[in-house]
Amino acid sequence: MSAVEAYAPVNAPGLGESRQSILAMLKRVGEATIPELSQALGLNVETVREHVKALTGQGLVTRRGTRARGPGRPEVVYTLSDDAEALFPRREAELLRALAEYLVEGGHGGLLRDFFDRYLEQRKAESLARVEGLTGRARLEEAARILSEQGFMAVVEDVNGEPSLRLCHCPLRELVAASRIPCRAEIGFVRLLTGGSLARVTYMPDGGLACTYRVEAAG
Repeated sequence: MSAVEAYAPVNAPGLGESRQSILAMLKRVGEATIPELSQALGLNVETVREHVKALTGQGLVTRRGTRARGPGRPEVVYTLSDDAEALFPRREAELLRALAEYLVEGGHGGLLRDFFDRYLEQRKAESLARVEGLTGRARLEEAARILSEQGFMAVVEDVNGEPSLRLCHCPLRELVAASRIPCRAEIGFVRLLTGGSLARVTYMPDGGLACTYRVEAAG
């Protein structure tokens, strides 16, 4: 196994093997100069320099001062940016699902409901302020923007001449797999945002490609 192959456990299909290896190496050592990366990965210094320049432009690598080793010009030290952290394996969703299952199976579903009620309550005031004074389509569009910011990829569509709200992604998918409590909490929040009565048309936990709601009466 080559040095490049040994340092490429990065979930970034859009990046080439060498750039993934540079990111993985920086993750392992914390920070490094271009000559250090070149030596560790068995790549030409200029090749590494070009890759690091590209990764910096993509916001995945950032400068962290300089370091001098012996005579000559100090070398720039590079490290991963916060955005690069998302490229490495994470298990929060898996652990959250296990926690939700533990609570529900232990008869503590009420505690999970209380948590989501409190979580949504903290978001409610700011979100409602954004839709205040809006009606009809304008309010629905703003509600979609708020939900998209929270990870739901919401879009407004017209189906048979009636507006509908389509949530294309569920950022709480692992939790929903353990309990529908998050769904009940979120639909209440969506009703507040839209100011209308919602009728569910499609539902991801039941096999739908999205969660779609027909807005029967907009405020």
